[in-house]
Amino acid sequence: MSTAPRTRVRTPAPREEPAQRSAVARVALVLTGLAAACVVLFALAVAVGSVGVPVGTTVRSLIGNGAIDPRLDVLVRDVRLPRAVTAAVAGAALGVAGLITQTLFRNPLAEPYVLGVSAGAGLGVALYVTAGTGAAAAFGSSAAAAGVSRAGTVGAAALGAAAVLVLVLVLSRLTRSTVTLLVVGVMLGSLVTALVSLLLVWTDPTTAQRYLQWGLGSVDGVAPADLPLLLGVLVVATAAVAVLAKPLDALLLGDDYATTMGVPVRRVRVVLLLAAAVLAGTVTVFCGPVGFVGIAVPHLARMAVGTPRHRVLVPATVLTGALVGLACAVVGHPPGTATVLPLNVVTSLVGAPVVIAVLLRSRRLTAGAVG
Repeated sequence: MSTAPRTRVRTPAPREEPAQRSAVARVALVLTGLAAACVVLFALAVAVGSVGVPVGTTVRSLIGNGAIDPRLDVLVRDVRLPRAVTAAVAGAALGVAGLITQTLFRNPLAEPYVLGVSAGAGLGVALYVTAGTGAAAAFGSSAAAAGVSRAGTVGAAALGAAAVLVLVLVLSRLTRSTVTLLVVGVMLGSLVTALVSLLLVWTDPTTAQRYLQWGLGSVDGVAPADLPLLLGVLVVATAAVAVLAKPLDALLLGDDYATTMGVPVRRVRVVLLLAAAVLAGTVTVFCGPVGFVGIAVPHLARMAVGTPRHRVLVPATVLTGALVGLACAVVGHPPGTATVLPLNVVTSLVGAPVVIAVLLRSRRLTAGAVG
């Protein structure tokens, strides 16, 4: 009995679809464009202000060329550069914190400020600075002068932010209504703000006045010695979020789905809560309770990249947040004038239209249900 020789049929390797290649190229192009825009706005934030500094002089100052006016060198390196770095880091940090809270709550309007987390950070700072004269003296000073006191202020703000965020997360399990959860968050923020006001009534007037000025928001009070702490917090927390990109994608579909996919939901949630709390708390310490950035930036990033995958959203949010922060710094310091606009005024002009657009376009929010 003869048998025909067997022929091995090779299955061709799966080829990348043209649509997929196009999507990858689009994302790469968008991220490159965002990075380039950040570079341009960073240079603009350093160059413009009450005293204009030529671009060439700015570049020579930043690279350490001493053949420029010493006064302009001090202005660029000790005033403008820390301000620009602070604005970029604050915008990126608040954007990532907003992305985390929106994913955890599956709520398009979730962000640290709306859910009372920034108010909790403010309460932690108020408790710390009113606890004694040493903390009050360190409040508003640079890390080089304050030393451990500055680190204590950051820790107090992070603890306050984490406490309120965990409380809101617990309450979110008692209701499936997005509107109800938002109202609860706003009420918690109002309660915490009232406690801060009571503290300020009984504290030293000078400290109370500093706290009120800090509450308006600013990127001008950060000294060069503070920048490593700001950058370190952003890098570590964002790296933790990037590592958890796949669990974040699963959490978008609910805790039950994430559990079936093998995600340790409780541990991931704790890590993300800590990351959001530290990011929001650190920015609150150095820049005040900045509103709207945390809610607007994630939506702008989603619009830019056109995908809900966090592997792409995290870097897009960092770049978009830095871009928004730098834009706010430029707008807040009109060229040729000594006027300085409060940071919260500028961020409201940017964030409020985004919130209105989300309210009008979100069918989930109109239905009053958490997805």
